[in-house]
Amino acid sequence: MSPVAQTNKLVWQSAISGFTSSISRSSNPCVFFMCNTSLSVGIIGIYTVRYSASLKSKNYAPLHCIILDTATDPAMGSDSLLLNAKKYSNQPNYIHYFGQELNTTTFNLARMNMFLHGVDPENQALRNADTLDADWPTDEETDFDLVLMNSPYSANWSAAPGFLNDSRFSDYGVLAPKSKADYAFLLHGYYHLKNTGTMAIILPHGVLFRGAAEGKIRQKLVDSGAIYAVIGMPANLFYNTSIPTTIIALKKNRTGRDILFIDASSQFEKGKNQNKLTQDNIDHIIQLYVDRKDVDKEAHLASYDEIKGNDYNLNIPRYVDTFEQEEEISLSDIASELQEQDKEIKAAQDELLSQFAELTASDEQAQAEIAELMKTLEGLF
Repeated sequence: MSPVAQTNKLVWQSAISGFTSSISRSSNPCVFFMCNTSLSVGIIGIYTVRYSASLKSKNYAPLHCIILDTATDPAMGSDSLLLNAKKYSNQPNYIHYFGQELNTTTFNLARMNMFLHGVDPENQALRNADTLDADWPTDEETDFDLVLMNSPYSANWSAAPGFLNDSRFSDYGVLAPKSKADYAFLLHGYYHLKNTGTMAIILPHGVLFRGAAEGKIRQKLVDSGAIYAVIGMPANLFYNTSIPTTIIALKKNRTGRDILFIDASSQFEKGKNQNKLTQDNIDHIIQLYVDRKDVDKEAHLASYDEIKGNDYNLNIPRYVDTFEQEEEISLSDIASELQEQDKEIKAAQDELLSQFAELTASDEQAQAEIAELMKTLEGLF
């Protein structure tokens, strides 16, 4: 499994582990699965979940295999992630796919990919358009139990003033910066989240501490209890960037405003060109997420007052101290070691001088040169 696939699996499991209770409460919940590929921006899918069955995890809260009725990806790339919905369904032939892609060439590739995977044309609704430019789909159900995103990091977008009246962004009073659309994608996904749902999005660490408009949006999200967990991931997991990323989990209508911080930066297996998440790494991170409690050097459940006291800065090192105390060094032991090394050096020098003293030459000039070398070495030693 590729590093990207492993990371997407972790994001899926992070969100769905908090989604289990929503499934049990609803007879017909929906999943909004958002992501992007290397060529595009986007949303990976809307799934209508009819019931739960068999997808399980061995070490943490049971996950559920879901029967999917519909799936959408408003920036689907080549459809590879959207088509992965089949892996989580007991009846994949019943999924109705909605897809959107900005790049026309990639859009056509997605259509071909659907055909190659045997998706009936009647189960496809693919659209060549921009995700952030206008909300879509608007004529379908838009509140979903699960939102998953891997949006492009710090991408450009128009940030036109008119977006302040867009229902996806209007509650926040400011827009994500024109050169950093990270929070535009986050708010787009959060807008489509059902009150009982869970969202997980992969973003660069800058969204945790950058100020100005992003700081105001982040404060609003923290004040409303929207941010449920922040997971710091290892560096060099993706093909197109080596930067470390963070998974932010969000919920609506929470009674509390605490946030779980997890430092998972050391949870990886080093590969030749990229780091990889093993199944053990994924299980360990998910267990920290599900347990939702302090673990030394790995996780911290921060109160709202603690976060507010940090000026809404969510940078993980502020909450999870991974500093390793260096072993104390005894000065007397160092002195003894140096003395022992001096003795060894003196013995080696004496041995070298002894060997030179045994040297002889066949003529007087050479013998004089040896004698001069001996004097030089004795002066150095």
